[in-house]
Amino acid sequence: MRLLILLSGLLTFLSAQAEEVDQAAALATLQRADSLLIDVRSSEEFSAGALPGAIRIGHEEIAAQIASIAPDKDSPVVLYCRSGRRSGLAKQSLEALGYRQVINAGAYDDLLPLLETEE
Repeated sequence: MRLLILLSGLLTFLSAQAEEVDQAAALATLQRADSLLIDVRSSEEFSAGALPGAIRIGHEEIAAQIASIAPDKDSPVVLYCRSGRRSGLAKQSLEALGYRQVINAGAYDDLLPLLETEE
């Protein structure tokens, strides 16, 4: 019974921590000239392949570095990572700083073919 309660609590915690992925909104936002595409993966992951035009800022560094590339808190910002978890955390950080147009685009591997078909 304790295990069931623990698992239930863990699932509740994880779902509360997860940020929703919205690839359709991300693709529409990336059509705007003023949008920023930020890869929040590690430098090793970024070096192995990144989306065209992406800037890399690790999810743990985004709060400290965002003002240097997006001083306007109304700038549209699209975030992605390997699975959507780190970009969700980065989205929460940016929203806590007052950024109003932040989108979690989810996983690099899911976005790459979508962007290639738009070219």
